[in-house]
This record gives sequence, C-alpha cells and structure tokens, in this order.
Amino acid sequence: MNNTPRKDSLGSPSREDPERSGAGRTGRRTFSFLVNPASGGGAAPEAVIPVARLLREAGAVVDVTYSPGPRAMGELVDAAIARGDVVVSVGGDGMLASLAGPVSSAGGTLALLPAGRGNDFARMLGLPEDPAAQAHLLLEGDVRRVDLLAWTPPGGPTRLVAGSVYSGVDARASEIVDRAHRLPRRLQYPYAALRSLATYQPARYRLSVDGVEHEYSAATVVVANSAYYGKGMKIAPAAAVDDGLLDVVVIEAASRLELMRSLPTVYDGAHIERPEVTVLTGARVEIRGRARAPIPVGGDGEPLGVLPALTDPPAIVEIRPGALRVIA
Repeated sequence: MNNTPRKDSLGSPSREDPERSGAGRTGRRTFSFLVNPASGGGAAPEAVIPVARLLREAGAVVDVTYSPGPRAMGELVDAAIARGDVVVSVGGDGMLASLAGPVSSAGGTLALLPAGRGNDFARMLGLPEDPAAQAHLLLEGDVRRVDLLAWTPPGGPTRLVAGSVYSGVDARASEIVDRAHRLPRRLQYPYAALRSLATYQPARYRLSVDGVEHEYSAATVVVANSAYYGKGMKIAPAAAVDDGLLDVVVIEAASRLELMRSLPTVYDGAHIERPEVTVLTGARVEIRGRARAPIPVGGDGEPLGVLPALTDPPAIVEIRPGALRVIA
C-alpha cells in the first residue's frame, strides 16, 4: 500500500551542525518566551515561572510575553529572532501551530515548554516535564532540524503545521474539545472522540499521494508528520519528524459501534493492523471529499477550514524537509 519506502523506526530529529543556534545578546543562548495564557486551562503561565527562574539563575537573559493573539505572532517572532533569541512556545499544540511557521520562515530556532492539553509534538520529541530538566535542555540541548507540513487549500494561503493535518471525525472531535473546558483535562479528548464517533457520517475521499490516485469511503484521513495527536493517540506509529515523508492514515467507514470499540487501539498504534485502516506514504498529498455536510479540517488542534468538494481543485499537503530548527 505504501507509495514510497520509509524508515522503520520513529527516529529522533536530525542533528543540526555543531554551531549553536540562539546565541544572542550575551554570547550564549537568550530566550523569548511567548505564552498562551489560556493553554492547559491556565497552566501555561504557571509553567513559565520555575523554568524562567532557573534560566535567570544560570545567567541567561529571558523575556516573557503573554500572547495578544495569533495575528501579533509574526511581529513578536521577528523581534525575538532579530535579537538572536530562541523563541520558546509556552502552551500546547495550538500555540506551536501559531509559531512553527513564523519561526521557520524567519530562520530562527524554536523551543517548546509543553503546557497545553495535548502536547503531542513535545511527546514526539521526547521533551521532559520536570522544570529543572526543561531549563537544562533549553541551555544545553542540541539544535536539530525537523520537517514541517505545508497545508494549502485552493486559492491559498499556505499554513505550516508541525504535527498533522486531519479531516473528518477527528477534526470534529477537535472542535468538541475546544468546547469541553468544564470536563477534567484527562477526559476531554476521550469524550470528544466518542461524541464525534457517535454522530459521524462517512465521507467520500479522493486522494492523490505522489501522483497515485486513491478513493475511499472513510471516517477520517490523517496526513501526519508526527506519530501522535489527540493527547497521546499514536495515529501514525511509523511516522518520523525527520524522514522527509508524510504518513497518510485512512480509517475507512465502519459502524459507529465498531469505530468506538476500536478507539483504544489508537493509543498504542495497533489500529493500523485492522482491515479498515490503510497507511500510505509520500511527499505530496492532494485531497478532496464529499459528505452530507462540509468536511472539517484541522491541524495541531487548530481549525483549517473544510475540504474542497470532489469536483473542486484539491487541497495540497506537502512535506518541508528540515524546515524548522528546534531544541530537543
């Protein structure tokens, strides 16, 4: 089923050259923390305090800015990189989604301080949760290059995404998570997944993976750079963030009850052995779809619109190899 040979292991992000990135105003690494105060139900501001204190005690220059919203991110990133700072994303995958593209485009270096509900890209990179270990990594960790996804709907603009672009049931689940703040954090993603499955309608998808056409009646299609999404679901277990490939996971239409029963297998990646799951790999994916209602699309927890219809020009997802420098 694969269109392109791939690595067998998850792999670590590839090492950057020995030159240390982010050596700023003091001749060593300096940091601009950009904080989403709403991430993790308000956990992000608390996560900054011990790490920033440890960095300052070690002699590092640290600026902390609370995000005024996605539209201001470009200016904040440009200013930080002009100073020579490492840009530190404090929040979850949604905050990462707003920073990965601008940091990549500006040629800067990104670091992650995971403090959101999902933290799936941080999980993929194997980042620590202890503040002391986080501060040590920021000061001394390797700068490595990782791939990004480029999502371009018909007519543009292109959006760079770190983890995955997904359409169908999981995009609806992401919308539900955004409205589930009253639930405990550990229950939000399972609740959203079950609720979206309980009401789903299969869609007709038309995919082209590196020029090879495929059609499916499916519940969801995920184009992945990272193995994880949805707070630890191992949706694309063979994905690596440095292999220059996209992993396309198609979960074909099945009964609602059968999909609910199979949900636990997504957490350890065993779902890919099921007959209704197809995995393809490639560097460029064209995607269209048709259902009773427009098919939503999301990327790293953020809405990206809806899929074009089968008769419209396709949306395009492409891999950008080594597009982002990250401390990991």
